[in-house]
Amino acid sequence: MSLADFAAQHDLKRVGARPPLSTYLVEVWHRRQFIYSLSKFRIEAENQRNRLGMAWIVIKPMLNVIVYGVVFGVLQADRKPENFVQFLIIGVFMYEFFSTSLAAGTKSITSNYALVQSLSFPRMVLPLSAITQRLLQFIPSVVIMLLLNMAFGEMPRFQWLLLLPLIALYYLFNVGVGLFTARLTVHFRDLSQLIPFITRLFFYTSGVFFSIEKIFGSHPAILRFFDFQPIHEFMSLARGILISTPEYQIDPMYWVYASVWSLSVFVIGLGFFWVAEERYGRTD
Repeated sequence: MSLADFAAQHDLKRVGARPPLSTYLVEVWHRRQFIYSLSKFRIEAENQRNRLGMAWIVIKPMLNVIVYGVVFGVLQADRKPENFVQFLIIGVFMYEFFSTSLAAGTKSITSNYALVQSLSFPRMVLPLSAITQRLLQFIPSVVIMLLLNMAFGEMPRFQWLLLLPLIALYYLFNVGVGLFTARLTVHFRDLSQLIPFITRLFFYTSGVFFSIEKIFGSHPAILRFFDFQPIHEFMSLARGILISTPEYQIDPMYWVYASVWSLSVFVIGLGFFWVAEERYGRTD
């Protein structure tokens, strides 16, 4: 009797073998409580050493708003977008969710090799936990965005509820990107050194602190390019939801673009990560 026959007869399975995708996703779903708990405890662990603790979740992006507001507000002069402070707050907070998710997802496997090599579990749990952690940290930022928006004269509207599906789409997009980079970093460790440059590239091409329409208004081809830049789409939708002035009226097609980006990146990232399941934790 061969080893394969013996294993089949006794229902033995190879440790670390990649199961079918449907089975794999069921296993990940069964660990959803663990994913949430791990995300929550990591947030607490990260902030225990700081005197201000969880307050840094909001303080850090607010400091970015102040710095960018002073520097780029002066540099842009009369080319600043309308409602500049609200524009900047929404841009910085929304971009923070993407940039921190990208960084966390990229390191989610390589920084947990001891866990990966010692226990048998779906490796997708780790990047999912990393991105979920960033989502939990983003939620207080959303509350601050709403409060500051009201402080600048915006009254709560039913339209603000559209933030819920927008955040859900943004989360799916970030998960897809995180799954993709998590696997790539396992194969190409140097990618982690390039992530800061990638996040800066997106930062300066997403319209975080400047109005793309004002800067490139005379270049329709460039404006058309930005229509398909995913981070810019999410920011534009958030600004359109929260700011009532006509300049921020939502282009309905942005919802279509954002949905296609989110679902496509999520599905591709999921499949891309699952295919290499057996390679995570290997030393060869």
